[in-house]
Amino acid sequence: MNQSDSIVIIPTYNEKENMEKIIRAVFSLPKCFHILVIDDGSPDGTAGIVHRLIDEEFADRLFIIERSGKLGLGTAYITGFKWALDHQYDYIFEMDADFSHDPNDLPRLYDACAVEGYDLAIGSRYVSGVNVVNWPIGRVLMSYFASKYVRFVTGFKVHDTTAGFKCYRRRVLATIELDKIRFKGYGFQIEMKYTAYKIGFNIKEVPVIFINRREGVSKMSGGIFGEAFFGVMRLRLDGWFRKYPPLPKS
Repeated sequence: MNQSDSIVIIPTYNEKENMEKIIRAVFSLPKCFHILVIDDGSPDGTAGIVHRLIDEEFADRLFIIERSGKLGLGTAYITGFKWALDHQYDYIFEMDADFSHDPNDLPRLYDACAVEGYDLAIGSRYVSGVNVVNWPIGRVLMSYFASKYVRFVTGFKVHDTTAGFKCYRRRVLATIELDKIRFKGYGFQIEMKYTAYKIGFNIKEVPVIFINRREGVSKMSGGIFGEAFFGVMRLRLDGWFRKYPPLPKS
């Protein structure tokens, strides 16, 4: 039985080219991680690949939740967070399926929380310069200045506010009122970090190199960035008027 205190949540939609590879890459690490795939009705057979791996090799460490359609990145992660809390994991990760997040960085994020004692570890593209490979320059600039914009408007000092490679200690997700998170796209990433910050959790940015996907099709769109851009003002207003849950005792 492969016991673990850590679960890696991977949301998927049409990731058949990457699915088996990313699962095997995570399971090849020296530390034991479990994986929860949240598949939004991929018509390309992504879920079938996961089921085969569960049946043939990884029944005790690979899990899947299948949803009926594309319901949004944020709702996928919240579904996964609730599952992970119900199953008593202590460290809960977000990671993409397309290798833009290097599985070899998972232990570094884990150590930031489990060894150094941070509540949230962010795999950051911008804390030590701009560490992005193979992105078009326009997309790099859009992402970089989006994070600068969030910092300017909110006063939130995280450099990579839209990062989707993260490790949460259990107590963070148990404290955040997950059903009150509004954003469904990449604004979700900003809102989760900002909420953790406003509650008072300790956050560390761990420098990583982000590599654009080599296989499959990107799900990024202008609308996703638009939600993040225009929602930041609302987050700032929340920061002034909303009552956040109290910081739990360690």
